Amino acid sequence: MAAVINAVEDDTLDQGGVTYPLATRRYRWFQLVVGIAAITMVANLQYGWTLFVLPMDQKYHWGRPAIQLAFTIFILAESWLLPVCGWLVDRRGPAQLTFVAGLMIGGSWVLNSIASELWILYVSSAIGGLGVGIVVAAAIGNALKWFPNNRGLAAGLTSGAFGVASALTIIPLQTMIGNSGYQNTFLWFGLAQGTGLLVLSLVFRAPQRGQVEKATNTVVSHAKVERAPQEVVRTGMFWVMYAVFVLVCTGGLMATAQLAPIAHDLGLEKSPVTLLWVTLPALTFALSLDRMLNGVTRPFFGWVSDKFGRENTMFFAFLLEGVGIFALSHFGTNPVAFVLLTGLVFFAWGEIFSLFPALTTDVFGAKNAAGNYGLIFTAKGVASLLVPLGNVVAEYSGGWHTVFWLSCAMDVAAAFIILFVMKPMRIRATSGA
Repeated sequence: MAAVINAVEDDTLDQGGVTYPLATRRYRWFQLVVGIAAITMVANLQYGWTLFVLPMDQKYHWGRPAIQLAFTIFILAESWLLPVCGWLVDRRGPAQLTFVAGLMIGGSWVLNSIASELWILYVSSAIGGLGVGIVVAAAIGNALKWFPNNRGLAAGLTSGAFGVASALTIIPLQTMIGNSGYQNTFLWFGLAQGTGLLVLSLVFRAPQRGQVEKATNTVVSHAKVERAPQEVVRTGMFWVMYAVFVLVCTGGLMATAQLAPIAHDLGLEKSPVTLLWVTLPALTFALSLDRMLNGVTRPFFGWVSDKFGRENTMFFAFLLEGVGIFALSHFGTNPVAFVLLTGLVFFAWGEIFSLFPALTTDVFGAKNAAGNYGLIFTAKGVASLLVPLGNVVAEYSGGWHTVFWLSCAMDVAAAFIILFVMKPMRIRATSGA
């Protein structure tokens, strides 16, 4: 493994040449916690949406497809505008952008609470998606900059909070919708989440020149030059990483986003499963376990990558996902196996949201970490457009086995590309060869 190159490892904003004292470990962790808290404020906009669809349809009879179009607009705004959000965060810092995002997040759900026409819902979703993109860019970018020696763990803890927060608030959302109606729930949760971001913006800071030590982690090679987003897209390494992200994200989504129809077609939807003295229907158990593991995997594999290298960890995780999907295709008709194997697939898949931001920063430098990762993250948008092919393949092949095989092949291909193509390219670039 190439040695760490510290020539430009300056994880700070340029403040006119002023150098600040080295920040304490406690302060760096405080900033990480602020970022984690910020990202928990926006998780419900994505994961809590499904709880509002039926009540809205019952009130206005717009039809579920028309209502779900608002969610599609939200995802597109979040994914495709993330490079712009990251670019702004890198230049203006997280405080100002998080303040603006707080107004957008609060305003989005307040608009939802009074939306009596679909176009209002669509405008609100675009505003909310952009707000979430800003917070994700600020939180992930700041984690990468404050922890040059533990980027995988820092990014994993931050991105993992996105899923964990939604799990903690599902019951309060359901309860309030049942007791007070969906409009009051939109209103008060929106105000609470928006206000929370406004408060956090007061203490959210990026590291200044001199506040972060040079990277000393010899396991991970670091960028020899800092690259801006417009330079990044002209490198071969970016497109290799982009292709791998699309392969893994598409493969994982094709196998996991279709859990409900797969369980239904296999006759497992309501089959009882007992694990650790808990009995639930197979699909309910799988969805609950998958959400938990999808949060745990991000800091876990991030930590592993800090110890054993990004590409080595990716190779193992991608192969593990491929094995999980292969096993699911053969043994998934058993309810217990279905629950456990879908959990394994989620565990091996969710790590991409901690490993890719860390690898991107290792390769292209920390100065533009948020903007550069935003470019990579658009691969999720590409993957989401490819996921419906899973239904087409299943329909024409007469079952889900072909979909599983295709997903498995994508993961295995990504594993070998990252280890035998990306890793040599990165070593040559960071060693100056």
